[in-house]
Amino acid sequence: MLPSEIPLFPLPNVVLFPATQIPLHIFEPRYRAMVSDALDGERLIGMVMLRPGWESGYEGEPPVYPIGCAGFIMHAERLQDGRYNIILRGLEKFRIAQERVARSGVDAYRVARIQSIAETPPAASPRTDIGEARRRLERLIAKRLQRTAEDTIPKDIPDEDLVHAIAQHLEPLEKQALLECDGLLQRCYTLIELLEMRMMTLPGKTRFH
Repeated sequence: MLPSEIPLFPLPNVVLFPATQIPLHIFEPRYRAMVSDALDGERLIGMVMLRPGWESGYEGEPPVYPIGCAGFIMHAERLQDGRYNIILRGLEKFRIAQERVARSGVDAYRVARIQSIAETPPAASPRTDIGEARRRLERLIAKRLQRTAEDTIPKDIPDEDLVHAIAQHLEPLEKQALLECDGLLQRCYTLIELLEMRMMTLPGKTRFH
């Protein structure tokens, strides 16, 4: 269960999914302060994506999508100049209920009161459904790469890791749409639909972005 408040780290093209890991380089003073405070506390950061048009108000509080994913700082390296390299592990989705500003001046960063969003766990969906969805996804990628499914994706990759790894190659708005899906099965089917649309509109291409 997430706490009622967490700091927000808004970025224009980064989406964190539950159970995934992403490396981040923290260089802005306000986000250095955010990481420092998080490391002194519960080591949690709420990743959210900035809405289009954020450029003109980036130094302030530009609008963000209301659904994000909380991440736990698994590893943090503080550099001599105060910057950080961190590895964040996705924990749980949340919805922003209200915002406030923590600290002041150049160290000011956003904090949100949040509501946790529980996803439908894979075990709650029939295994035949997630198995069929995975096979469709594997066939689609193999066709795109002009290879056989057996030669494209190792069978020992867990379903969740496979879906989220492929999702990271999509456009930011597509990744946000996938994050907002309710659970792995819906996310997998939505991913299939997105890739099928790309294949129809980008004939002859061999990559997804």
